[in-house]
Amino acid sequence: MPGNAAVPLACGFAELWALPEPKEDNVATRSNLTPLQEAEARRLAAQESKANKVQREHSEEEKALRKDRVVKAKDALARSVGLKGDHVAAGRQALKTYLQRLNEPKQPDEAAFEALIEAPFKAPPKKKTNDRRF
Repeated sequence: MPGNAAVPLACGFAELWALPEPKEDNVATRSNLTPLQEAEARRLAAQESKANKVQREHSEEEKALRKDRVVKAKDALARSVGLKGDHVAAGRQALKTYLQRLNEPKQPDEAAFEALIEAPFKAPPKKKTNDRRF
């Protein structure tokens, strides 16, 4: 069967479409490599990607904004050490995650960052219930 064309199979009133079996290539697949060869392939791929990486330049304004945000996040972490409550642990974890991911291109906007800073200090609003049992 030439190519990857679908082959119709007649089955009563309905036609089923089946793809032909893929051809075996002479390319070594992951399952055919020894652990040493896999490690070497990963090392070479990492080396190649590192060589092709484009360095991004940050403007002075962006650097100042990043430094200011880091100072604010670390300050919020330091101030929230002794606080108690379920919201404190979640807020502190969000701050730690933010500090770990500073180099990622997608950063929160100013409003989201302010909410992140205030999260350990603001208790979430209590849920209203319609339970009228007194």
